[in-house]
Amino acid sequence: MNIPISAYPRIVIVGGGFAGISIAKHLLKEKLQVVLLDRHNYHTFQPLLYQVSTSGLEPDSIAYPLRKITRKSKDGYFRLAEVQQIVPEENRLETSIGALAFDYLVLATGSRTNFFGNKSIEENAMWMKTIPQALNIRSLILENLEQAVITEDAEKRKALLNFVIAGAGPTGVELCGAIAEVRNHIVPKDFRDLDPSEMEIHLVEGLDRVLPPMSEKASRKAEKFLKELGVKIHLNTMVQQFDGETVTTNKDELVFHTSTFIWAAGVSGAPVKGLNASALIEKAARYEVNVFNQVKGYENVFAIGDIALMQTEDFPKGHPMVAQPAIQQGKHLAKNLKRILKGEKMIPFEYNDKGTMATVGRNKAVVDLGKLKFGGFFAWFIWMFIHLYFLVGFRNRLVTFFNWVYNYVNFDKASRLIIRPFKSNKKNLEADQKKV
Repeated sequence: MNIPISAYPRIVIVGGGFAGISIAKHLLKEKLQVVLLDRHNYHTFQPLLYQVSTSGLEPDSIAYPLRKITRKSKDGYFRLAEVQQIVPEENRLETSIGALAFDYLVLATGSRTNFFGNKSIEENAMWMKTIPQALNIRSLILENLEQAVITEDAEKRKALLNFVIAGAGPTGVELCGAIAEVRNHIVPKDFRDLDPSEMEIHLVEGLDRVLPPMSEKASRKAEKFLKELGVKIHLNTMVQQFDGETVTTNKDELVFHTSTFIWAAGVSGAPVKGLNASALIEKAARYEVNVFNQVKGYENVFAIGDIALMQTEDFPKGHPMVAQPAIQQGKHLAKNLKRILKGEKMIPFEYNDKGTMATVGRNKAVVDLGKLKFGGFFAWFIWMFIHLYFLVGFRNRLVTFFNWVYNYVNFDKASRLIIRPFKSNKKNLEADQKKV
């Protein structure tokens, strides 16, 4: 792996998501050797993946090279590698490019799409956890529109123009809003020989409201905004099967014939092999950690972000699997590691809930900020500001800002490109599902 021996303790961080880059940034200036591993050479700003999949942004707007994070440190390193196994009794990792010893190990492997054991959905649906997957969705949407223009078969055209999204969390709601804007603003201009009213967007949710993690007020507003955009919402509806052409649900009368079925109905942790089975909460596929983010049964192995399940009085099921807990845990663990090296006691982690938000399209968003709950244009403006602020890299912020201004002024989405035609097959799906 060509990592030199250092006089300083070696901290290995697995995963370049929000948690991984948060702790790396706070350790790279210290007298430590920091090694960051990831199977991609870039960080992905996942909250904006849906904009890549719906032609609002190019992928390089939301990706940041991981080597830029380590390059200013004299003893900081990045390696492009897939971690295959942890050998904790020897303080060693086995990776696709060789073995690596560690003094302290930080697991920030994030999450992966959860299909709840449904193989038909796993093999045939689209999902969106990585940039390649978002580009697959973008290509599929555009290809289906192109095919709908030339087909003379009414039933086939209906399936091509039928978009079904499962899961009414923030990802599903934002996807529906963005696809609705494509129908309302792009199709009439680019596909003048298509009737936009033929394009249907269905949002399927197993619970009794959209945005279940947010307040009821936010749910009502989001549902109202979606209906104004022409999205058809199906609550208390569970998807049972998708064979590539037909979505069946728990309601006999509700069957969708579609060429575009996007699964946004849940995530689970992405663990690495090697740790004791007792350390992993199997149902959630997340490591059980204490208030110091130490993995159960280990003193020098830590987990942060989506892969960590820290049960507290306020969060009996663990912290939400979103960016803020990951960022805060990364920053806090960096402080605790520095305390360990100084021989000081660690400080328990306390999550500062900064609120939840989701956008539902142009001028429409909902925000839960403590007791303050609101929606509409002001919420949408705050959503844009927050997302720009947390984007990694000045260039990404600048490019994204100008894209948004262009889209807003021109009612346009500039990234309507089929760079690589997508054809679903199991090999692609298996590659997309690889763990960090």
